[in-house]
Amino acid sequence: MAIDKASVRKVLDKVKADGRNSLTAPEGKLVCDAYGIAVPGEGLAKSADEATKLAGGMGYPVVMKIVSPDILHKTEAGGVVVGVKDDAAAKAAYDQILANAKKYKADAKIEGIQVQQMLTGGTEVIIGSITDDSFGKLVAFGLGGVLVEVLKDITFRMAPATKEDALSMLDGIQAKEMLHGVRGGDAVNRDALANIIVGVSQLVTDFPEIVELDLNPVFATKKDAIAADVRIVVDFNYKPKPAPRPDSEIVTAMNRIMMPKSVAVIGASAEDGKIGNSVMKNLINGGYKGNIYPVHPKAADILGHKAYKSVKDIPGEVDVAVFAIPAKFVAGALKECGEKKIPGAVLIPSGFAEANEPELQEEIVKIGKQYDIRLMGPNIYGFYYTPANLCATFCTAFDVKGSAALSSQSGGIGMAIIGFSRSAKMGVSAIVGLGNKSDIDEDDLLAFFEQDKNTNVIAMHCEDLKDGRAFANAARRVSKKKPVIVLKGGRTSAGAKAAASHTGALAGNDKIYEDVFKQAGVIRARSLRQLLEFARGVPLLPTPKGENVLIITGAGGSGVLLSDAVVDNGLSLMTMPADLDAAFRKFIPPFGASGNPVDITGGEPPITYVNTVKLGLTDDRIHSLILGYWHTIVTPPMVFAKNMVQIKNEMKAQGFEKPMVASLAGDVEVEEASEYLYQNGIPAYAYSTELPVEVLGAKYKWARGAGLIK
Repeated sequence: MAIDKASVRKVLDKVKADGRNSLTAPEGKLVCDAYGIAVPGEGLAKSADEATKLAGGMGYPVVMKIVSPDILHKTEAGGVVVGVKDDAAAKAAYDQILANAKKYKADAKIEGIQVQQMLTGGTEVIIGSITDDSFGKLVAFGLGGVLVEVLKDITFRMAPATKEDALSMLDGIQAKEMLHGVRGGDAVNRDALANIIVGVSQLVTDFPEIVELDLNPVFATKKDAIAADVRIVVDFNYKPKPAPRPDSEIVTAMNRIMMPKSVAVIGASAEDGKIGNSVMKNLINGGYKGNIYPVHPKAADILGHKAYKSVKDIPGEVDVAVFAIPAKFVAGALKECGEKKIPGAVLIPSGFAEANEPELQEEIVKIGKQYDIRLMGPNIYGFYYTPANLCATFCTAFDVKGSAALSSQSGGIGMAIIGFSRSAKMGVSAIVGLGNKSDIDEDDLLAFFEQDKNTNVIAMHCEDLKDGRAFANAARRVSKKKPVIVLKGGRTSAGAKAAASHTGALAGNDKIYEDVFKQAGVIRARSLRQLLEFARGVPLLPTPKGENVLIITGAGGSGVLLSDAVVDNGLSLMTMPADLDAAFRKFIPPFGASGNPVDITGGEPPITYVNTVKLGLTDDRIHSLILGYWHTIVTPPMVFAKNMVQIKNEMKAQGFEKPMVASLAGDVEVEEASEYLYQNGIPAYAYSTELPVEVLGAKYKWARGAGLIK
C-alpha cells in the first residue's frame, strides 16, 4: 500500500509545536493509518453522550480510554475500561475514567475519552521500536498484553527490516509455538504480523524523531492482525549517527596501514626492555622487507637503521607510524605525522580515555581528523599482518602464516589469541589490537579483510561496538563471503534503562546484540575458547549441502552426549530411512544399534569405522558426520585417525566431501590422534563431546546466514 508521509509529518509538527514528547492515541491512529498498520475503529468523545453515540454506532462491546498527552501509561492511571456493553455502562465508564485520571495527575491536560471497537480472540503480541545508542533504530516483536514485562519474550532486528527479517522474528521468540496454534487453536496470520513489523520499521526509519513505539497488544488471528493500543514517544533533538566512511576510502587507508612499504617507529630505542626496542626488533627479526625508520630525538642509529629526530626529516613517503612514546607526547608527534602526510598511526601507548584522561584522547582524535590520519588504538599491543612479514607490535614475533584474521579490544585477550594460535599451529593472516578504538574499529577491519585475499575467516573480540549499525551493515555484507565470528564481552550485564515504553523496558543490551548479530549473519562465540576454536575449525570444514547430521560412534555414552550437543547447537539429527538403516546394519554387529546415532560398539576393528564412514560420506541424504571414537586395543587412536584421514581423502577425490568432526574418548594417546585429525582437515577433540559439535554448529550458522543451504 502507499505510505502517506505527509499525514505523519503534520501530526508530528503539531506535537512539536505543543512542546510534547508523546502522541495521543488518536494521533497514533493517524500515524498507523498512514503506514497501513491496522487499528480498530474508534472516535474521540468529549462528553458522556458523545461516548454513547460513538459506541452505539460501532456496536458494543467497546473499550474506553483516557486521551491525555500527560498520561502515557493509561492502565496504570485507571484510564482504561474494557468490555463496555451498553449505553448506561458507557456513561458510567466515561465518568469513572475522568475521575481516575484527575486523581492520578490533577493537572493533566485531558482531551477526551477514546471509544474503540473491542477486539476479542486471537493471540496477543507486542510490536514496537526503540532507539539504541549503538544500533540506532530497532524493531521488536514478542508476546504482548499485561504480562509482556514479566515474560520478556521478545526479539529485535535493525530497522528497516525486510519481510524475511520480520518472518524470522516470529520464529525468534521462545513461545513461537503459540503462533502456530495450540490445543486446537488457529495459527495466526504470519503475513499480517510481518507486514506490521515492516511498516513499523519503515515508519521509524522515515521519522527518526520517533524514539520509542509500542503496539500492545496486537491481536493476531488467522484472518488478520490489529493493534489495539498505540503508544509513540518522540525526541525532536535526536540525531542519528553520521554515515560511516565509504568502503573504498576505508580500504585505501587500511591497505597502507596493514601492507605498508615503509614504517616509522616513533620512540624507537636501542635499550632492551623498552617498548620501542621490542617494536624495532620485531619489525627487523620478523622479516619485514619495507623501509624501517626509527625516530629518536638524539640517536643517530638504532639497531643498524639510521635514526631521525622527527618523522618530518625522513626522506620519501611513510605509510604508517608506530608510536612507542608516553601518552603526553603523542599529540605533538601525531601533528608532525600529519604535516608529513602519513596516513596511518598505530598508537601503542596507554594513558588516554581508559586512564580517565579523555581530553588527551579527544586531542589526538581532533588531530587525526584535521590531517586525515587513521588511528589504530591507543592502548594497544599493535598488530601483525603475516603476508607482509609485518610484526608492528611489542609482543613476540609471529610467523605461522594462515588465513584467519583475529582482533581484540583487550590486550590480555590479544595475548591469549597469539598464544593459542601458536600452540594450535593455527596459521593467521592478521592479529590486530583495537584498544580504545578512538578511530579504527571493527567495521574498518571488516572492510579490509573482506577484500584481503589472504584472509578467509574473521574472528573478533569486543567489549562494545562504537557504531553497532555500521558494524552490522558491514558484517551482513562480509558474512555472505567469509565467516565473521564475534565474542562480545559483558553479555551478562544489565543493559536495560528506564524507558517510557514496554519495548524500551525490555531492551536488555545483550539481547539486542544477540538478535542483530543473527540478522547480520555473525557467528556468536560464547567464550574465548569458542572464538579461537571457531576461527581454527570453521574454515577447515566444507560447506554442508543440507541439514541432515549423522552420528557414528563406538560408544553408546558418547552417542547420547553427542546427540544432546546436536540439539543444543541447533542442528538436526537425520531420521534414518529404512534402506539406509539396512545398509548400515551390514557393517555393525547384531548387538550394535543402527538408527541415528549409529553405534558400531567398542570392540569393532578399524574396518567397521571405515565402512560406516564411507557409507556416510557417499549417501547424498546425509549432509554431515559426527564421529564418536572410543579408545580400544582393537582400534588404537592413531589407527582410527589415519584411517579416517585416508577415507576422507579417498572420498574427496571421488567427489564426496562433507563436513566431518570427531570426538575422541580414551587415554592420553587420543590427544595425538586428535591433533593428527585436525592437521588433516577433520576438527577433532580429545575428552569433549561438546566442542566438535559446537564447531560444526558454527559452520552451519554461517552457511545458513550466507544462504548456502537450500
